[in-house]
Amino acid sequence: MDDASTQLQPVEQQSVEQPQQSKTKTGKKRGRVELSVHQIIDRAENRPAGMRGALLLAIVAGVAMWASFPPLDFAPLAWLAPVPWLLLVRLKRPTRWMHAATYLGALCFTVPALQWMRYGDPLMYFAWILLAVYVAAYVPVFIGISRIAVHRWKMPLLIVAPVVWTGLEYLRGFLITGFGWYYLGHTQYRWTELIQMSDLFGAYGVSFVVMLFASAIALQIPQRYLRKFRLVPELQKEDEPAAAPVKRPFRQLIVASALLATVVGYGYFRRSQADFQPGPRVALVQGNFKAAMHIPREQYEESYLVHNELTSYAVKQQPDVIVWPEGMFRYALQQADPSLTPTELADIAPFFPPDSWKDTQVTDALTELSEKAGAAMVIGLGCFEAEPDQLNQYNSAQLITPEKGLGPRYDKIHRVPFGEYIPGKEIPVLSAYLPENSGLTAGTSATLFEYKNWRFAPVICFEDTVPHVVRKIVRSIETNSSEKKPVDFLVNLSNDGWFAGSSEHDQHLITAQFRAVECRKPLARAANMGISSFIDGDGVVINPEVFLERDPVSGEPRPSSFIDPKTGRYRRKIDAVLVHTIPLDNRNSLYLLWGDWFAQSCLFVCLGLFLSRWVPVRKKREEVPGV
Repeated sequence: MDDASTQLQPVEQQSVEQPQQSKTKTGKKRGRVELSVHQIIDRAENRPAGMRGALLLAIVAGVAMWASFPPLDFAPLAWLAPVPWLLLVRLKRPTRWMHAATYLGALCFTVPALQWMRYGDPLMYFAWILLAVYVAAYVPVFIGISRIAVHRWKMPLLIVAPVVWTGLEYLRGFLITGFGWYYLGHTQYRWTELIQMSDLFGAYGVSFVVMLFASAIALQIPQRYLRKFRLVPELQKEDEPAAAPVKRPFRQLIVASALLATVVGYGYFRRSQADFQPGPRVALVQGNFKAAMHIPREQYEESYLVHNELTSYAVKQQPDVIVWPEGMFRYALQQADPSLTPTELADIAPFFPPDSWKDTQVTDALTELSEKAGAAMVIGLGCFEAEPDQLNQYNSAQLITPEKGLGPRYDKIHRVPFGEYIPGKEIPVLSAYLPENSGLTAGTSATLFEYKNWRFAPVICFEDTVPHVVRKIVRSIETNSSEKKPVDFLVNLSNDGWFAGSSEHDQHLITAQFRAVECRKPLARAANMGISSFIDGDGVVINPEVFLERDPVSGEPRPSSFIDPKTGRYRRKIDAVLVHTIPLDNRNSLYLLWGDWFAQSCLFVCLGLFLSRWVPVRKKREEVPGV
């Protein structure tokens, strides 16, 4: 009778006793905790899905992102690469260890993408992994903030994803001095009409459009596929939605397509407005020297002789301006405060003989180079400045003209952390533990170079990879100069000899192309080991009028091709001279005028969403029949 009555009880009223007993801190046994069958089933249904499905999607996204950039450079894949990440944003219930899975997947992108860093020096292996680990962290942050917006505040993924992604790209562009490489929009550098919107919103605008379109594609994937990918708990009810509901997903794809068409239409319109006028004839000298932390003294003369010989090839093309790469004039320029005595100089710079500060050999050699060439020269060199109680060491670009000799000098403003300086020197607490010589001194301002009727602005090395740095340099010159005239073109001096012909050369060139569009300024790049190039105001790399390669055996110049016919890639790791007439651009740029307002707004939204995680949400009161 008792057994029968027990069997007749409703399932909800049955209970299961947990066999184990637990002890409190005082040692007393607790009573048995009983769970109803309903509770057991509810727990099983709410158990999150395993990590495997999320990890698989994250790895697919990471590998696809890597393949979208050089060396594979399969740009169409970038429109699909973020889709697996976006599916994880759509999930109503996160999987187990979902953020850890997405982080591991992101490393599949950043570790191989940044592997070129290891070529510089054995110590750079550590920097390579450290930077890859840092950049990969932005992906789980993107997914986490996007999920807050989509699931907590019921915002549409089509808007949330591009806003959050763009805001985080901007954050990465200035945090810890900024790393403006591998933006999503950089994958589209060959779609010239699409990237023209950079003169409105910077490269960030292109990233926004690509992510928005990827979001529209992600919304087309039915929820049943989320179950097939094992992203949903196995015991979850069939009628329970696996993802946030989407109204008319195809309509969102139409909206994304319309926006893309509008952006491309704007690109065609802006390109039709271009009226390029011939500017100065510029020669770029490209040596092929491997960079190192310590350059042997005997290489100083070798570098000088090779670049001097290449300059003689350029002179025959009658250029107006000749540009040497960063640091390729190995002999340092020394300048001292006239008030300093020899004894004071010896104290400030004990590694320099006091008499060397009066030596004019370097100044005379630079002046002689320009006079022989009959052209202005922009040369990358190191400079030491002795001031009372202080020695400054700069990475500089020096202008020399045949008429006046040494002209203005630009000292690099944006230094590479750990490569050109050790962060923390400006903090009193940390400065005591850092070596006295903690790297290069930062320049204080942008510098205008002028020759004849042309005005141009130099940028050095990785400065052309950070959008706000180049904009700041151009804006500073155009607003602070007495004549208030626009800058005609940009000159980049770079030493990419650290990276042994790797994909770094391609990616560095790609970022420079976006700077040209953002500022509507043509750009000439002289890069040791390559890729030296001319870029017009549309961001198009120009095939130079003259490309002379130095024969490695005879040392004689020979006409060659800018693009290697065997590999289809731009030439690098050769001694060469490129000559072209700069196409001056007549257009203006709203990005140059207004700056990063768009990306900054996206970052502001990101911060607001992140903080809203701790804002209580008022739940709607359920309607009770009869009330």
